[in-house]
Amino acid sequence: MKHDRKKITDACSVLIVTSVEAEKEAILKGLKSDHRFQVETIGVGPVAAAARTAWLLGDNSYKAVINMGVAGGITSNIQIGDAVIASEIIAGDLGAESPEGFKPLEELGFGLSRLKCDNQIVSPLKEEINNKADITVHNGAVLTLSTVTGSAETLERLKMRFPEASAEAMEGFGAATAADLHDVPFYEIRTISNAAGPRNKNAWRLKDALTSLTIVSECLKEVF
Repeated sequence: MKHDRKKITDACSVLIVTSVEAEKEAILKGLKSDHRFQVETIGVGPVAAAARTAWLLGDNSYKAVINMGVAGGITSNIQIGDAVIASEIIAGDLGAESPEGFKPLEELGFGLSRLKCDNQIVSPLKEEINNKADITVHNGAVLTLSTVTGSAETLERLKMRFPEASAEAMEGFGAATAADLHDVPFYEIRTISNAAGPRNKNAWRLKDALTSLTIVSECLKEVF
């Protein structure tokens, strides 16, 4: 798939990346043509996210990169329609299996599987969202998975392995890696469309998650 490389002006200072058009449309609806933000789709999964985000950063200067979209909630206190602002992004399936259990890259000596997010916008964004809408905002780790959870057994393994995780998605670690290599602060913000675990599309509430995504995007304008 070909993409047109865009050269931006200095006024467009925040790059928002998302996986699919429906998320992009929800975000643009909230931003209301605010010229400070550029919103781009980067594809599904960490590899596409890393490559496309790095490509976008190559010709342009931004003061922040934000990966936004819908996600699956991992813990029982995370409800559909809630928002999660990532404190940390974890590549949840990047490592090796062993007789002792899963070993992340750090234990193998091969690099990092965790990236800390910039925390400057957490408090002001939570305040803006709470003032504007009845959306519960969480601040916790978000997992990046190449294969999202589809069974109760997998969910329990992830919860045991990463008790700090609030949500799972597929692009955050890739986008964050690209931003980190360019020394640009990065964030991941997700709204919850479903509970992680056994795959049941009938239980997904994408409309509710996209509505929350629009509200969160509107609030972003007040913190940048």
